Amino acid sequence: MRWIFAGVLSLVAAATSAQERRPSHCIAIADASPGFEFLHKASWQKAVPQFSVRISYIAHASFLLQTHGGLSAVTDFTGFIGNVDLIPDVVTMNHAHETHWTAFPDPAIKHPLNGWGPFGEGIEHHLDLGEMLIRNVSTDIRSQFSGVEPKGNSIFVFEVEGLCIGHLGHLHHMPSNEQFAALGRLDVVMAAVDGGSTLALPEMIKVINRLKSSIVIPMHWFGDYTLGAFLVGIREEFDVRRDWISEIEVSLATLPDRPTVIVLEPKYLIDPED
Repeated sequence: MRWIFAGVLSLVAAATSAQERRPSHCIAIADASPGFEFLHKASWQKAVPQFSVRISYIAHASFLLQTHGGLSAVTDFTGFIGNVDLIPDVVTMNHAHETHWTAFPDPAIKHPLNGWGPFGEGIEHHLDLGEMLIRNVSTDIRSQFSGVEPKGNSIFVFEVEGLCIGHLGHLHHMPSNEQFAALGRLDVVMAAVDGGSTLALPEMIKVINRLKSSIVIPMHWFGDYTLGAFLVGIREEFDVRRDWISEIEVSLATLPDRPTVIVLEPKYLIDPED
Protein backbone atom coordinates (compact mmCIF):
# COMPACT_ATOMS: atom_id res chain seq x y z
CA MET A 1 0.00 0.00 0.00
CA ARG A 2 2.84 2.35 0.79
CA TRP A 3 4.24 2.17 -2.75
CA ILE A 4 0.74 2.71 -4.21
CA PHE A 5 0.28 5.80 -2.04
CA ALA A 6 3.69 7.10 -3.10
CA GLY A 7 2.76 6.56 -6.75
CA VAL A 8 -0.47 8.52 -6.31
CA LEU A 9 1.44 11.39 -4.71
CA SER A 10 3.87 11.40 -7.64
CA LEU A 11 1.02 11.65 -10.13
CA VAL A 12 -0.57 14.52 -8.20
CA ALA A 13 2.75 16.37 -8.04
CA ALA A 14 3.28 15.89 -11.76
CA ALA A 15 -0.22 17.19 -12.52
CA THR A 16 0.34 20.23 -10.31
CA SER A 17 3.65 20.98 -12.02
CA ALA A 18 2.02 20.69 -15.44
CA GLN A 19 -0.39 23.50 -14.58
CA GLU A 20 2.43 26.00 -15.01
CA ARG A 21 1.80 25.70 -18.75
CA ARG A 22 -1.57 24.71 -20.20
CA PRO A 23 -1.05 21.36 -21.96
CA SER A 24 -0.98 21.75 -25.72
CA HIS A 25 -3.18 19.91 -28.18
CA CYS A 26 -0.36 18.86 -30.49
CA ILE A 27 -1.72 15.33 -30.54
CA ALA A 28 -5.42 15.77 -29.68
CA ILE A 29 -7.77 17.90 -31.79
CA ALA A 30 -9.11 20.95 -29.97
CA ASP A 31 -12.85 21.54 -30.13
CA ALA A 32 -14.08 25.00 -31.03
CA SER A 33 -16.62 26.58 -28.71
CA PRO A 34 -19.78 27.76 -30.51
CA GLY A 35 -20.62 31.41 -30.31
CA PHE A 36 -17.03 32.63 -30.20
CA GLU A 37 -15.42 34.86 -32.79
CA PHE A 38 -11.86 33.59 -33.25
CA LEU A 39 -10.42 36.58 -35.04
CA HIS A 40 -9.53 39.65 -32.99
CA LYS A 41 -7.96 42.81 -34.27
CA ALA A 42 -5.13 43.68 -31.96
CA SER A 43 -2.15 45.94 -31.41
CA TRP A 44 1.21 44.44 -30.57
CA GLN A 45 1.73 47.06 -27.84
CA LYS A 46 -1.35 46.06 -25.83
CA ALA A 47 -1.44 43.38 -23.14
CA VAL A 48 -2.38 39.94 -24.46
CA PRO A 49 -5.67 38.63 -23.02
CA GLN A 50 -5.55 35.63 -20.70
CA PHE A 51 -5.44 32.20 -22.39
CA SER A 52 -4.56 33.84 -25.73
CA VAL A 53 -1.56 34.28 -28.00
CA ARG A 54 -1.00 37.28 -30.25
CA ILE A 55 0.55 36.60 -33.65
CA SER A 56 1.87 39.56 -35.66
CA TYR A 57 3.19 39.19 -39.20
CA ILE A 58 6.34 41.28 -39.48
CA ALA A 59 7.82 40.46 -42.89
CA HIS A 60 8.71 37.57 -45.22
CA ALA A 61 8.84 34.64 -42.73
CA SER A 62 9.12 36.63 -39.49
CA PHE A 63 6.30 36.61 -36.96
CA LEU A 64 6.09 37.97 -33.43
CA LEU A 65 4.39 35.69 -30.89
CA GLN A 66 3.35 37.28 -27.57
CA THR A 67 1.84 35.73 -24.45
CA HIS A 68 -0.35 36.94 -21.61
CA GLY A 69 2.63 36.62 -19.25
CA GLY A 70 4.81 38.88 -21.37
CA LEU A 71 6.98 36.39 -23.26
CA SER A 72 7.84 37.20 -26.87
CA ALA A 73 9.36 35.16 -29.68
CA VAL A 74 10.26 36.09 -33.27
CA THR A 75 10.50 33.49 -36.02
CA ASP A 76 13.09 33.46 -38.83
CA PHE A 77 14.72 36.47 -37.20
CA THR A 78 16.83 38.67 -39.50
CA GLY A 79 17.96 41.21 -36.91
CA PHE A 80 15.33 43.82 -37.79
CA ILE A 81 11.68 43.79 -36.76
CA GLY A 82 10.89 47.49 -37.02
CA ASN A 83 11.38 50.83 -35.31
CA VAL A 84 10.68 49.50 -31.83
CA ASP A 85 12.44 49.15 -28.51
CA LEU A 86 11.66 45.45 -28.18
CA ILE A 87 14.14 42.69 -27.34
CA PRO A 88 12.42 39.33 -27.89
CA ASP A 89 12.98 36.63 -25.29
CA VAL A 90 13.43 34.06 -28.06
CA VAL A 91 14.36 34.23 -31.73
CA THR A 92 14.41 31.28 -34.09
CA MET A 93 16.43 31.25 -37.31
CA ASN A 94 16.95 29.17 -40.45
CA HIS A 95 19.86 29.56 -42.84
CA ALA A 96 18.50 28.43 -46.22
CA HIS A 97 18.73 32.10 -47.24
CA GLU A 98 20.01 35.28 -45.60
CA THR A 99 16.44 36.57 -45.30
CA HIS A 100 15.77 33.99 -42.58
CA TRP A 101 18.59 34.56 -40.11
CA THR A 102 21.32 36.87 -38.87
CA ALA A 103 24.85 36.02 -37.85
CA PHE A 104 24.74 38.81 -35.27
CA PRO A 105 21.61 38.64 -33.09
CA ASP A 106 21.47 41.25 -30.35
CA PRO A 107 23.43 39.89 -27.33
CA ALA A 108 20.50 40.99 -25.14
CA ILE A 109 18.32 38.27 -26.67
CA LYS A 110 18.30 35.51 -24.05
CA HIS A 111 17.52 32.60 -26.34
CA PRO A 112 18.72 32.79 -29.98
CA LEU A 113 17.88 29.39 -31.49
CA ASN A 114 19.53 28.29 -34.73
CA GLY A 115 17.61 25.79 -36.82
CA TRP A 116 20.81 24.04 -37.89
CA GLY A 117 23.94 22.58 -36.34
CA PRO A 118 27.19 21.15 -37.75
CA PHE A 119 26.69 20.10 -41.38
CA GLY A 120 24.41 17.09 -41.61
CA GLU A 121 23.97 16.73 -37.85
CA GLY A 122 21.11 19.12 -37.24
CA ILE A 123 20.26 20.44 -33.81
CA GLU A 124 17.69 19.74 -31.10
CA HIS A 125 15.91 22.36 -29.02
CA HIS A 126 13.57 21.82 -26.08
CA LEU A 127 13.38 25.20 -24.40
CA ASP A 128 10.89 25.31 -21.53
CA LEU A 129 10.15 28.86 -20.36
CA GLY A 130 7.21 27.85 -18.18
CA GLU A 131 4.49 29.65 -20.08
CA MET A 132 5.93 28.60 -23.44
CA LEU A 133 7.77 25.52 -24.69
CA ILE A 134 9.79 25.79 -27.92
CA ARG A 135 10.97 22.70 -29.75
CA ASN A 136 12.08 21.89 -33.29
CA VAL A 137 11.97 19.20 -35.95
CA SER A 138 14.94 19.22 -38.33
CA THR A 139 14.39 19.18 -42.12
CA ASP A 140 16.74 18.94 -45.11
CA ILE A 141 17.49 21.87 -47.40
CA ARG A 142 18.82 22.25 -50.91
CA SER A 143 22.38 23.51 -50.78
CA GLN A 144 23.78 26.33 -52.89
CA PHE A 145 25.07 23.98 -55.60
CA SER A 146 21.98 21.75 -55.97
CA GLY A 147 23.08 19.29 -53.31
CA VAL A 148 21.32 18.58 -50.03
CA GLU A 149 22.24 19.66 -46.53
CA PRO A 150 20.66 17.05 -44.25
CA LYS A 151 18.91 18.57 -41.24
CA GLY A 152 19.97 22.04 -42.38
CA ASN A 153 16.80 23.83 -41.26
CA SER A 154 14.08 23.38 -38.66
CA ILE A 155 10.35 23.53 -38.23
CA PHE A 156 9.84 25.27 -34.89
CA VAL A 157 6.88 24.48 -32.66
CA PHE A 158 5.62 26.76 -29.89
CA GLU A 159 3.41 25.16 -27.23
CA VAL A 160 1.64 27.91 -25.31
CA GLU A 161 -1.79 28.40 -23.68
CA GLY A 162 -2.77 24.90 -24.75
CA LEU A 163 -2.13 25.73 -28.39
CA CYS A 164 0.40 24.10 -30.66
CA ILE A 165 1.74 26.72 -33.11
CA GLY A 166 4.12 25.67 -35.87
CA HIS A 167 6.36 27.63 -38.23
CA LEU A 168 7.36 25.49 -41.22
CA GLY A 169 10.37 27.63 -42.02
CA HIS A 170 12.01 27.38 -45.45
CA LEU A 171 10.62 23.89 -46.09
CA HIS A 172 12.17 22.14 -49.11
CA HIS A 173 10.62 18.66 -48.98
CA MET A 174 7.58 16.71 -47.87
CA PRO A 175 8.20 15.74 -44.23
CA SER A 176 8.57 12.04 -43.51
CA ASN A 177 6.06 10.09 -41.44
CA GLU A 178 8.46 10.35 -38.52
CA GLN A 179 8.70 14.12 -38.90
CA PHE A 180 4.92 14.50 -39.08
CA ALA A 181 4.64 12.37 -35.94
CA ALA A 182 7.23 14.52 -34.15
CA LEU A 183 5.33 17.68 -35.08
CA GLY A 184 1.96 16.40 -33.91
CA ARG A 185 -1.26 18.19 -34.75
CA LEU A 186 -0.61 21.91 -35.14
CA ASP A 187 -3.54 24.17 -34.22
CA VAL A 188 -1.94 27.10 -36.04
CA VAL A 189 0.68 26.85 -38.78
CA MET A 190 2.66 29.44 -40.72
CA ALA A 191 3.41 28.04 -44.18
CA ALA A 192 5.57 29.33 -47.05
CA VAL A 193 3.37 29.61 -50.16
CA ASP A 194 5.74 31.07 -52.76
CA GLY A 195 5.57 27.80 -54.72
CA GLY A 196 9.14 28.07 -55.95
CA SER A 197 12.09 28.58 -53.63
CA THR A 198 10.40 26.40 -51.00
CA LEU A 199 7.90 23.63 -51.83
CA ALA A 200 5.79 23.60 -54.98
CA LEU A 201 2.23 24.64 -54.15
CA PRO A 202 0.60 21.20 -54.65
CA GLU A 203 3.11 19.68 -52.22
CA MET A 204 2.71 22.47 -49.67
CA ILE A 205 -1.06 22.08 -49.80
CA LYS A 206 -0.62 18.34 -49.15
CA VAL A 207 1.53 19.18 -46.12
CA ILE A 208 -1.10 21.60 -44.81
CA ASN A 209 -3.93 19.12 -45.33
CA ARG A 210 -2.03 16.41 -43.46
CA LEU A 211 -1.32 18.71 -40.52
CA LYS A 212 -5.07 19.33 -40.13
CA SER A 213 -4.49 22.76 -38.61
CA SER A 214 -7.42 24.94 -37.60
CA ILE A 215 -5.65 28.10 -38.78
CA VAL A 216 -3.15 28.46 -41.62
CA ILE A 217 -1.27 31.74 -42.00
CA PRO A 218 0.44 32.15 -45.40
CA MET A 219 3.96 33.58 -45.41
CA HIS A 220 6.83 33.95 -47.84
CA TRP A 221 4.58 35.20 -50.60
CA PHE A 222 5.76 37.76 -53.12
CA GLY A 223 2.71 39.80 -53.96
CA ASP A 224 -0.92 39.01 -54.72
CA TYR A 225 -0.09 36.75 -57.67
CA THR A 226 1.71 34.08 -55.65
CA LEU A 227 -0.65 34.50 -52.70
CA GLY A 228 -3.66 34.24 -55.01
CA ALA A 229 -2.40 31.02 -56.58
CA PHE A 230 -2.17 29.45 -53.13
CA LEU A 231 -5.63 30.66 -52.10
CA VAL A 232 -7.19 29.26 -55.27
CA GLY A 233 -5.53 25.90 -54.67
CA ILE A 234 -6.68 25.55 -51.07
CA ARG A 235 -10.23 26.97 -51.16
CA GLU A 236 -11.91 23.56 -51.52
CA GLU A 237 -10.71 22.37 -48.12
CA PHE A 238 -10.30 25.66 -46.22
CA ASP A 239 -12.28 28.81 -45.65
CA VAL A 240 -10.27 31.91 -46.58
CA ARG A 241 -10.29 35.15 -44.66
CA ARG A 242 -8.49 38.39 -45.49
CA ASP A 243 -9.34 41.41 -43.37
CA TRP A 244 -6.27 43.52 -44.21
CA ILE A 245 -4.82 43.34 -40.72
CA SER A 246 -1.36 42.26 -39.57
CA GLU A 247 -2.14 40.87 -36.09
CA ILE A 248 -4.58 38.41 -34.55
CA GLU A 249 -5.21 36.91 -31.13
CA VAL A 250 -6.09 33.23 -30.90
CA SER A 251 -6.99 30.83 -28.10
CA LEU A 252 -8.18 27.24 -27.77
CA ALA A 253 -11.71 28.44 -27.14
CA THR A 254 -11.80 30.56 -30.28
CA LEU A 255 -10.38 28.23 -32.92
CA PRO A 256 -12.68 28.10 -35.95
CA ASP A 257 -15.07 25.19 -36.51
CA ARG A 258 -13.83 24.81 -40.09
CA PRO A 259 -10.14 24.93 -41.09
CA THR A 260 -9.41 28.51 -42.13
CA VAL A 261 -6.66 30.35 -43.96
CA ILE A 262 -6.14 33.76 -42.39
CA VAL A 263 -4.16 36.16 -44.55
CA LEU A 264 -2.14 38.64 -42.51
CA GLU A 265 -0.47 41.63 -44.10
CA PRO A 266 3.27 41.97 -43.37
CA LYS A 267 4.02 45.07 -41.32
CA TYR A 268 7.17 46.04 -39.46
CA LEU A 269 6.57 46.96 -35.82
CA ILE A 270 6.25 50.67 -35.07
CA ASP A 271 6.38 52.47 -31.73
CA PRO A 272 3.09 54.17 -30.71
CA GLU A 273 4.47 57.70 -31.03
CA ASP A 274 5.42 56.97 -34.63
